[in-house]
Amino acid sequence: MFEGTYTAVVTPFTTSGAIDWSSFDRILADQIAGGVAGIVPCGTTGESPTLSSDEQLKVITRTVSAARGKANVIAGVGSSSTAHAVELAKQAEGAGANAVMIVVPYYNKPTQEGLVRHFVGVAKAVQVPIVVYNIPGRSAVDLGVDAMARILEAAPNVAATKEATGNVLRAQQLAARFGDRLAILSGDDALTLPMIAVGAKGVISVASNVLPSQVVHATKLALSGDVGLARAAHLRLLPFYEALFIEPGVAGAKALLAHRGLCENVLREPMTPLGDAARKALFAAYEGLAK
Repeated sequence: MFEGTYTAVVTPFTTSGAIDWSSFDRILADQIAGGVAGIVPCGTTGESPTLSSDEQLKVITRTVSAARGKANVIAGVGSSSTAHAVELAKQAEGAGANAVMIVVPYYNKPTQEGLVRHFVGVAKAVQVPIVVYNIPGRSAVDLGVDAMARILEAAPNVAATKEATGNVLRAQQLAARFGDRLAILSGDDALTLPMIAVGAKGVISVASNVLPSQVVHATKLALSGDVGLARAAHLRLLPFYEALFIEPGVAGAKALLAHRGLCENVLREPMTPLGDAARKALFAAYEGLAK
């Protein structure tokens, strides 16, 4: 299940700030047509911190309905409260998600012991596979390899990790220690190829919001083991990946999705649309791919 390109899909909003369901349907259809292995609603790129619990469940349910039989759904259910994460995970499981993704608790900075209890507690509350999301740049806490070992021992349904540490060495350590017990997914578009080279199985991508078929193609080449073609495809996309994250990736993704006519360029505060300099650089990189 955890192989290939998964899109950390945006949540489109109307100019009044409500979820734009017709635009969301268009985006989901575009993703499925692009051949992604799966869709990840309600992650960071989906602006989950700005969604109510009711909105989050509706987004997940809509995604499951659109993707059924065509792509897997990994529902984002992260929270800094273990009890809240359990509640969200149960709701996502009930809605039919194939798996749930749980981010390392942010802001409250738990210890490694606290992280183990958090992930094991949520995992034991549901039957679906769990994807651990480690992103210390945003959560302020790094889930260590030893803590991961304890989680895997205690919770058999913890099956994958989205590694957004920016550290290929960490992916290498996880692959060497856990082998096929833990599927590793890149959490950074620009590191997908090097992470696959050391054992990752794919990517949870922001860029594939805009370029689903291109990211799918590059990921498949990386997984095929054809180093020359994989490198060429990756390096062709690299300037776009870099430009996409000059400012937060959701802002860049929404600007380009609006350019493509798939949604409005609206974010919920405190997120804001791209500034002029970032927009100019991103659109130049995007248009460069057509040359």
